[in-house]
Amino acid sequence: MQQAIDRHSVETQGQGLYEVTRALRHFVADARIETGLVTAYVRHTSCSLLIQENADPDVQTDLTGFFRRLVPEGMDWLVHTAEGPDDMPAHIKAALTQTSIGIPVSDGRPVLGTWQGLYLFEHRKRPHRRELVFHIIGD
Repeated sequence: MQQAIDRHSVETQGQGLYEVTRALRHFVADARIETGLVTAYVRHTSCSLLIQENADPDVQTDLTGFFRRLVPEGMDWLVHTAEGPDDMPAHIKAALTQTSIGIPVSDGRPVLGTWQGLYLFEHRKRPHRRELVFHIIGD
């Protein structure tokens, strides 16, 4: 059994989905593990990870719009407001999604569907530098 770990930074430009599939594929290839499990983890509480369609950009537009409507800014009952009006809604969106995703590895590649990609889902309006951790274990 072997394992490897690495960090990957993503510079965001505000709310939206940022595809990180290429970075994941490179990490798995460099690890030289043929069969196993790769975990992607984001080290923040106001963004998340998604596996989503990467063929039609309308999917990303619709997902961003859906979450904006589901958890809007300006909810006057929120207590945590010190970091701006988008901060607590960002935490709620992250709580509704996930910060860690496990993906099987076979033949030295992540087992993703034809139209699937791994995305960092930024929930804050201003740019951020986000850190992902990739960990793989297997043979």
